[in-house]
Amino acid sequence: MTLDNSASTESSWLSAPWRFIRKEVLPVLTDLRLAIALFLIIALFSVSGTVIEQDESVSFYRTNYPEHPALFGFLTWKVILIVGLNRVYHTWWFNALLILFGSSLSACTFTRQLPALKAAQRWKYYEEPRQFQKLALSAELDTGSLDTLSQLLQNRRYKIFQDKDNILYARKGIVGRIGPIIVHIGIVTILVGAIWGSMTGFAANERIASGDTFQVKNIINAGPWSNTKHLEDWSMRVNRFWIDYTPSGGIDQFYSDMSVLDNEGKEVDHKKIFVNQPLRYRGVTFYQADWGISGIRFQFNNSPVFKLPMAELKTPDQGKGRIWGTWLPTKPDLSEGVSLIARDLQGMVLIYDAKGQLITTVRTGMAAEVNGTNLKILDIIGSTGLQIKSDPGIPIVYGGFAILMAGVVMSYFSHSQIWALQKDDRLYVGGKTNRAQVAFEREVLEILNGLNNSQSTALVI
Repeated sequence: MTLDNSASTESSWLSAPWRFIRKEVLPVLTDLRLAIALFLIIALFSVSGTVIEQDESVSFYRTNYPEHPALFGFLTWKVILIVGLNRVYHTWWFNALLILFGSSLSACTFTRQLPALKAAQRWKYYEEPRQFQKLALSAELDTGSLDTLSQLLQNRRYKIFQDKDNILYARKGIVGRIGPIIVHIGIVTILVGAIWGSMTGFAANERIASGDTFQVKNIINAGPWSNTKHLEDWSMRVNRFWIDYTPSGGIDQFYSDMSVLDNEGKEVDHKKIFVNQPLRYRGVTFYQADWGISGIRFQFNNSPVFKLPMAELKTPDQGKGRIWGTWLPTKPDLSEGVSLIARDLQGMVLIYDAKGQLITTVRTGMAAEVNGTNLKILDIIGSTGLQIKSDPGIPIVYGGFAILMAGVVMSYFSHSQIWALQKDDRLYVGGKTNRAQVAFEREVLEILNGLNNSQSTALVI
């Protein structure tokens, strides 16, 4: 007796959490208002992640989002960093919103959509004329037969069920009941892919000079489960970087000819990348995102070829374009020198003296006399700005979108049902549908006209 009481107590204790979930949690999760609110909140923060620059330095946000005046009266760099608006898609609260939204959709699927599908599959014959009165559309005919009706319904792709000689049930478009479930599965799959990508992916930025070899090191954002060890097994080489310019001098497109090298330096992959045409290797995608000038090659008289790095200079008006510069000593003791300025890779170099006065302008391949020596500019070395991403969740997201689109298409199918009863020389026909009511009424009228083209039909709508 004691053992029975103990087992009963344990069973009651185990079932208590499930009762709480069923009675308290599920009604909240399946509330349509909660789903709409979560969807709007996720959309709002997704927009903020598009508008507010992501994964930039603290100084960038301090400069562009000052405290006085604050954007919209409240949005400052401190708010952005504290809330995490500088990396929205990787914050714990954004992932929590996705999980909660996915849980709401899943709960709705199991508690509402699946039962609705099962209810649509459960049907019964109508064996009494009074049962047709509750249908949205019904008719009573004094002529016609179930055999003729059955043939007409088959011609319209209805599935016929007939257990007795005088009763009939037909339906079509059951796939329309499955559509909402498939839509929910697609959305949940997209959410799972987004969360998985956030937890396992990483992002990096690299600025590499033309001709240099590098490994991905400058990782700016990585999920807690991301694996970057495989990046040590191979490297990248920028064989050449160049820019195509328009006749007016504007940038038309910039390109990077890139090779993937194994640990022995052998090329295992090769591609010319440009905007919207990235290189993909072992789950890592290299996007052409930016460009710059890394250095300049020059020669004094008949000296060996020298190379100096160039840095991007900040100007009062950045809207007029970017410029790069370096200081070039013209004497061994560094007592004198000139400044070299370049705006692009078209080969034009401006030479300024120590007082900031323009000495001359020279193109690559040409020479100029500077401080008593012959300075020849051989080449301006460009650098490519690469945005590097690894997102294992992308295939899951794409699969979710495919499922979602299939579900949307399936949802457009109407689930139409028709009952018929032949009794006392009378034929009772009725039906209902879950959508496209007008089209269904027209279809039923055409079926009735096919049954009896001469007799009057009593139609009740």
